[in-house]
This record gives sequence, structure tokens and C-alpha cells, in this order.
Amino acid sequence: MATAFFLPSCASTNLPTGAEAYDIIPAPSSQIRAADYKIGPLDVLKVTVFQEEDLSFEEVPVDASGNVLFPLIGQVSVMGKTSTELASDIADRLGRRYLVDPQVSIIVSQSASQKVTVEGAVEKPGVYPIEGQTTLLQALAMAQGPTEIARLNEVIIFRTKDDGVYAAQFDLKAIRRGEQPNPEITGRDIVVVGSSFAKALFKDVLQLSPALASVFIQLTRN
Repeated sequence: MATAFFLPSCASTNLPTGAEAYDIIPAPSSQIRAADYKIGPLDVLKVTVFQEEDLSFEEVPVDASGNVLFPLIGQVSVMGKTSTELASDIADRLGRRYLVDPQVSIIVSQSASQKVTVEGAVEKPGVYPIEGQTTLLQALAMAQGPTEIARLNEVIIFRTKDDGVYAAQFDLKAIRRGEQPNPEITGRDIVVVGSSFAKALFKDVLQLSPALASVFIQLTRN
């Protein structure tokens, strides 16, 4: 059974806040990590093999299974690899039989696999693609910001990890003032502004998976 542990937190939602929230959903490091993006299905790649025009392409689509077809070496699995890892893989395969010390560069030109859902009291709820390093403020900007009735101290981020679904609560006012870090958003995150909608969403999660009820703090408790 998947497990997800929540730490003690504020009374309004029973979710972690402050430093405890950032233990679950941290702020970005100071270093830009666009190279850490994990390639996924339906992304589009730009592949360049130095001094090999016949092996360089402006658009290489990733299929729904997370594979690409590449000349000479055939099908290549790209699922979950960074651009650097995939470039190294392709260079290694080309170097085994066809080229001497090939230099391969890969850029994700279109990202389809990494998306964030923004819901609740925002002007334009929806699902938005993200690429590279993205923060909570940027995700909310995609949704044209909170509404006038939004509870800015009750912004909740839901994140799916290997061992379950986690959630933490953030104070948008404090983040805007620079008093708290701006948490990083990753693919498949759900951002909910306003506690009422968040509680309903969390209740739905528990109903869909009753086994999780024993390991999650129920938001409706208060």
C-alpha cells in the first residue's frame, strides 16, 4: 500500500506549512536546472550530430510509448531521460559501428509530457505545460493569478511521489513579499487556491482510494 506521511501543521487544513511544507515541496536551488527535465511521451526533440547533416533533425517526435526512431540505430527509448543522458546514449550507439567520437546535442523544443493543473480560486483554471524550472508564482501566472476572493494563505500543492500523494500548504502573500521561498512546481503537480475546493479535492482522492484513508490526514476533519 502506498504511504504518505504528513507532519503536524496549521488548524485550517491539517496540512504542513512553513518549513515543514518545504520539506515536502522544496524551493528551487539557486542553479537553473533546465537540463534536468525528463523527456516523456509526445515531446518533440531537436537532435544535432556535429558535422553530420543527415543525422541532424529540427523535429524528432517522441511516440506515446516514449520512443523515437533514429537513423542507423533504430528505436531508442527516451522515457525519463534528460537531454544530456539521451545525447550520450545516441552518441554511444552511433560510435559503436558508424561514427568516430560522435558529438550529439539534444534540445526539447516542445514539451507535452510535463504539465501542472491549477484549480480553485484562480482566474483561468486549467492544465498548463511546463518546461524546465517552474515555480508556484509562475504556475499561478499561467492561470492569470488568484481571484479577488482567493484565500492567499491557503494555496495547496498536491504532488505524486513514488510512495503516494503528498500535499502541503503555502502562504502566497508571504512568498510575494519575499518572506518565504517560492516553491518549485514539477510535472503532474496540482495547485489549488482556496481551502474549500482543496478539501473537496482531497476528499475525492480518499474516496477513489479508500486504502489511503489510514495514511492521509483528512482535510475535512476541522
